[in-house]
Amino acid sequence: MLGYLLIFPVFSQAMARILHIGKYFPPFHGGIENFMADLMPAQTRQGETVAALVHDHHPHWQRFFSAVQAEQRPDNQLLYRAPCYGRLLYAPISPQFPVWLDKVIQRYQPNILHFHLPNTSAFWALFSKRARHCPWVVHWHSDVISHFHPLLKTAYQVYRPFEQRFLKQAQAIIVTSPPYLKASPALTPWQDKCHIVPLGIASQRLPKADDVALAWANQQWQAGKIRLFSVGRLTYYKGYEILIRAMQNLADAQLCIVGEGELKPRLQALIKTLDLQARVTLLGRCDAQQLAGLFTTSDIYCLSSLERTEAFGMVLLEAMYYGKPIVASRIQGAGVMWVVEDGKTGQLVEPNSVPALVAGLQHLIANPHEREQFVRQAYQRFNDLFTIESVAEKISTIYADCLTH
Repeated sequence: MLGYLLIFPVFSQAMARILHIGKYFPPFHGGIENFMADLMPAQTRQGETVAALVHDHHPHWQRFFSAVQAEQRPDNQLLYRAPCYGRLLYAPISPQFPVWLDKVIQRYQPNILHFHLPNTSAFWALFSKRARHCPWVVHWHSDVISHFHPLLKTAYQVYRPFEQRFLKQAQAIIVTSPPYLKASPALTPWQDKCHIVPLGIASQRLPKADDVALAWANQQWQAGKIRLFSVGRLTYYKGYEILIRAMQNLADAQLCIVGEGELKPRLQALIKTLDLQARVTLLGRCDAQQLAGLFTTSDIYCLSSLERTEAFGMVLLEAMYYGKPIVASRIQGAGVMWVVEDGKTGQLVEPNSVPALVAGLQHLIANPHEREQFVRQAYQRFNDLFTIESVAEKISTIYADCLTH
């Protein structure tokens, strides 16, 4: 009997049959999508059986009546992409999603449903008998931040009752950092269900820059300048206007920004107005090798985000992995200020403040020895907390608890 009790938790974890339910999946570019793509193989290596149901990020009207079918991924992982016809207020438009959800559960027979929120389509599970018969694990990647968009603010009043009912149904809620759990109004009633598990990345997904990528990256930089680097969507909460304005006071520095987004024309106009074309470059979208080259050849990574929409800052993990000292915004209630330990693994500055960002960058530029210390300590923190293997192990423990209670 004692032997049975000793092996039972291991048996439960090995038998986990997981269906992830998210918005999209690579090649769609996004932090949650990359995290799912890293997590699923790590779970497979742990002996779990894994599949995912997401939306097809390419609108295909001819697929309206298509049958439920899966893409076969490596290690026998299954990926189902439900037809989708665009987005409304950032939410996928997918009228077939509830049908696909029910049929995938029937066909795949999961014993854990792992939902990645926010995602309005996940709420269809509330109306599915098959879904309600499985334990639910909710991965809380972000609150719905609605203040910047009047229509979204109104829509959230409709969304919130479903969100709270959904959280009530969940057996466990995964939150990615202590500050986010403490600050989230949506999670306040459900603290007893919440588990802190940081996001992680698979280091094998991040390539070592080859000679071609390094040569290309070096062509982007000017000789003799401190190389500042940032990656992210060109959107309001990333704070790129603040970062670009800071460059007026950093004559010895050059900035390269990778990413696309709706603010690109406005940022290009600002660069021209401030006469910074020689020292600030918007590089658009880059492939994995080009990103590796830029990370490798840069001197300091900058995250200038303004608010809790930047819930965690996945790209900070990449900067740690590539050995870059970080200057990031001290966003109250966001994971950024936990991922980056101020004065140990990076420099935190007040958000939405050009003088504060300038001061933080000037300090690191003037102190190369401190930059080296940050790099060593950040790489150690990455290996201690943010590898996808350690994250997958913590999540497996949560699954096992759900399956035994």
